This record gives sequence, C-alpha cells and structure tokens, in this order.
Amino acid sequence: MAYTPSKDYKRREREQRKADKRRVREEAKAEKLAAEKAADELAAEEAAKKATADEEARIEAEFEAEFEAELKAESDGEKKAQIKPK
Repeated sequence: MAYTPSKDYKRREREQRKADKRRVREEAKAEKLAAEKAADELAAEEAAKKATADEEARIEAEFEAEFEAELKAESDGEKKAQIKPK
C-alpha cells in the first residue's frame, strides 16, 4: 500500500504557507513605513534648508535696498552741495 501524507501534515504545510505570506506582508509594510518616515524626514530637512535660504535672501535683499537708498541719499546730497556754492 502506498504512503499518503496525513491530513495533519497538509494542515501544517497550509498554515506554514499562510504564516510565510503574513510575514512577507508585515515586512513589506514595515519597509514601506520606514521609507515614508525617511522621506518625511528628508522633506522636513529640505524645507528647513529652503526656509533658511529664503530668510538669507530676504536679509540680503533688505540690505541691498538700504544700501541703494544710502547711495541715492549721498548722491542727492552731493548734487545739492554742488548747487549751493554758486
């Protein structure tokens, strides 16, 4: 008579396959969460860098505007000084 596996053996194989699939799903989910967390951290870091760069650009533009105003005031003062001595 031929040997046939018991139903218990088949059940254990089926349960093992299910456990393997579940483990693969959980690993994929953990990897996805880790990737999303890394992406969020990178985005936050980039946003911070951009904010810093924007603030520096604003300060530089403000400085340039003040400098231009001072130059204009000096040139206007020189023009008035040249006109008065006549």
